[in-house]
Amino acid sequence: MGRPELLLLSAVTAMVLFAVVTIPADIRHALSSRQPLDWAVPAVVYAALVARRRFPVGIAAVAVVGSVVLIADGMSYPLTLPAVFYALYSVALDSGPGWTLAVGVTVKAALLSASLITHPGITGFVILLWAALAVTTGSASRSHRAYVAEVEERARHAEQDREDEAIRRVAEERLRIARELHDAVGHHVALINVQAGALACLIEDEDLIQAMESVAHIQRASGEALEELQLTVGLLRDPGAAEQAEPADPVPGLDLLEELICTFADAGLRVTREVTGQARPLPEAVELTAYRIIQESLTNTRKHADCDSAVLRLGYTPGALSLAVEDEGKQVTESSRHTPGGHGIVGMRERVAALGGRLSAGPRPEGGYRVFAELPLRVAGSEGT
Repeated sequence: MGRPELLLLSAVTAMVLFAVVTIPADIRHALSSRQPLDWAVPAVVYAALVARRRFPVGIAAVAVVGSVVLIADGMSYPLTLPAVFYALYSVALDSGPGWTLAVGVTVKAALLSASLITHPGITGFVILLWAALAVTTGSASRSHRAYVAEVEERARHAEQDREDEAIRRVAEERLRIARELHDAVGHHVALINVQAGALACLIEDEDLIQAMESVAHIQRASGEALEELQLTVGLLRDPGAAEQAEPADPVPGLDLLEELICTFADAGLRVTREVTGQARPLPEAVELTAYRIIQESLTNTRKHADCDSAVLRLGYTPGALSLAVEDEGKQVTESSRHTPGGHGIVGMRERVAALGGRLSAGPRPEGGYRVFAELPLRVAGSEGT
């Protein structure tokens, strides 16, 4: 049991003992005096307690007035004192510190003055002590109730924050997986689409050798797409206790750039690579982002530019990696590089923004299309770690 509960229990016990000791004497006084006032005033005061919740201060005033009347009539401890103490407790419990102080001081002064005038001695100070105890108990109960409410509110906010954080993490993971599916699987599917279109033309021309080569490209691209899909779907699985997790495949980076360029060469897009600066290993996040931007840009070139060549420029500086993918295809706008509902350039912008870099994509003045990205080597958010 906490301190507020112990204080309340002690106060209630003390008031009960006080009533048991003092009220019988006051009842005998009322019976001997045979004055209707001695019974009418307590009846009115205790009946008024029904409205305590709506008018706590007013009920306290009624109880004090009734007590003063009975004290003046000769009762040292009026029958209405328990009502006074209860009213003081209610005011302290339901009102603020200001009202509690004002009502408490007024009530104590009135009772002490009336008692000292009619019953000089210790009686007034005993009444004052019990009145102070009633106010203190009510204030302690109010503080405890406010503390409990604050703790519950903090717990509710903490739970809400945990739920919001979980929702945010799920949304971020969904976005990351969506980007991986689009950039990895979408690249291979686009090549399959190109090769399938070429295959249809070759079959019409009865060029079986070239047709077989297209079939081989389709088979290889579809196999790679399936591997990428299995890897990405594996991120969504909940590893079971009975199944050993397989080693994660290496994150694609610029070391796989030659292999990527070869896949486009098989699809009929010749890519020329130009490198400035000293090539060196880069942070994994930068390597992955650069690889995906190049992959998506070349895929768009092959699908939309209507040309058979592109230039890839890589620039290594001490603080950043810059890359540009340019083609000399037909003059197009950025929106035409999207299929309906496409997310290619949007995904590239999100990847670059996550690193704190910048990306631009649009038609070149001399014709064709250009995608440029600058990726800082110190990933955004890593400062101070």
